[in-house]
Amino acid sequence: MATSLTLENDSSLAQGYLKVNGSTAATLTTSGITANLTGNADTATKFSTTTGSAPAYACRAWVNFDGTRDSSGAVSSANTNRFIRSSGNVASVLRNATGDYTITFTTPMSDANYSASFMGGLISSNNNGMWGSPYLTKTTSQFRLQTSFWSTTRVLLDVDEASIQIFGN
Repeated sequence: MATSLTLENDSSLAQGYLKVNGSTAATLTTSGITANLTGNADTATKFSTTTGSAPAYACRAWVNFDGTRDSSGAVSSANTNRFIRSSGNVASVLRNATGDYTITFTTPMSDANYSASFMGGLISSNNNGMWGSPYLTKTTSQFRLQTSFWSTTRVLLDVDEASIQIFGN
């Protein structure tokens, strides 16, 4: 069954989002690449190509935040929501304590077997060796992460540049 496809340019949508005939599903084929989309970019989970059999999986959630600033952008050491520069499927980043954050998803994952990648640091210093800890808690709706560096011991600290990507179901 052939269906016409109208892609709408809507400046209110984040870059990379499309409206497709006002529908929640579409199949797009261009330049030999076929993408089966369900919902918007936050819910599209799997893209497959016409060459090879290995699937490519989309990032389910991501966030770039400043752990040294509250949600208004003011420098703060209070245990409040942090300043999110940009994100997809992340509702909030809560500071629990120094270097300890809870990331909450807008739309929960289907299970808690997802993978999170972290990159972060202090823009204002040459501090090397920054890392995110294993999850302290991980559920379908949120996970908790600590940011720290090693001196002679592990030192928790708030980072001013943190990026996290979530892959999985």
